[in-house]
Amino acid sequence: MKIGFIGLGVMGRPMAGHLIEAGHEVSLHRVKDVSRFLVEKGGAEAASARAAVEGADAVILMLPDTPDVEAVLFGEDGVAEGLPRGALVIDMSSISPVATKDFAKRTEAAGGLWLDAPVSGGQAGAENAALTIMCGGSDEAFAMAKPLLETMGKRITLVGGVGAGQAAKVCNQIIVGLTIQAVAEALTLAEAAGADPAMVREALMGGFADSTILNVHGKRMIDKAFEPGFRIGLHRKDMSLAVDAARALDLALPNTATVQHLMNAAVGHGDGDLDHAALIRTLKDLSGR
Repeated sequence: MKIGFIGLGVMGRPMAGHLIEAGHEVSLHRVKDVSRFLVEKGGAEAASARAAVEGADAVILMLPDTPDVEAVLFGEDGVAEGLPRGALVIDMSSISPVATKDFAKRTEAAGGLWLDAPVSGGQAGAENAALTIMCGGSDEAFAMAKPLLETMGKRITLVGGVGAGQAAKVCNQIIVGLTIQAVAEALTLAEAAGADPAMVREALMGGFADSTILNVHGKRMIDKAFEPGFRIGLHRKDMSLAVDAARALDLALPNTATVQHLMNAAVGHGDGDLDHAALIRTLKDLSGR
């Protein structure tokens, strides 16, 4: 297929690389020095979003936030200006479920199909083509997208109609964020009580407290290895989406709001570009440790 790929960050670069390696014709927008290798692999550099999607069968977006997606889709020289009739727009960014429904309507008015398909799995999942992908859209859009998604991920689910994929991703980020907080609090308590946090983690693995986050992020916390797989600043954005959705739906999500505030503090302390496991630093700061 001919694909326009826009958004070549930590996640987007390996995702686009898998598509190129699979033999697709991939046009890349926002190529920088760090993503130049994708052109050397066979990708084509496009000067604008509009240029990237001309003649494309599908367009994939992997952008930081809701305003970025809107600007790329509908701004000057944007996707909508060059979108071929019947082309599929797959938004793999993590953005507002409410805005997603509006973007889908505007994309369909421009003659395209829409699928929201945010991902979970972080940098490692992107690099290993093992992402979990949560989709929202029509059966037709999902069927068209699935061969491409299978190139980038392992668990791919059509959750429901437009926006359902983004809703599922917000739910994912709530669970991940609250679990990171729980592991960080537990290891902070262990250290303050005089226990070896590494041995406490070892003792908890395999029991009801076990989780991927205790395994992976718990080790990062103990090793103080905070090179980002997923930055606190981006996770804060996702927690803000959850809090905004709770307000719009008149829901009480108190612990979600608490983690959002802790992430605000982490960003305020200058830790926004660290891995979200670095939330333990914020808890220790609050405890005077």
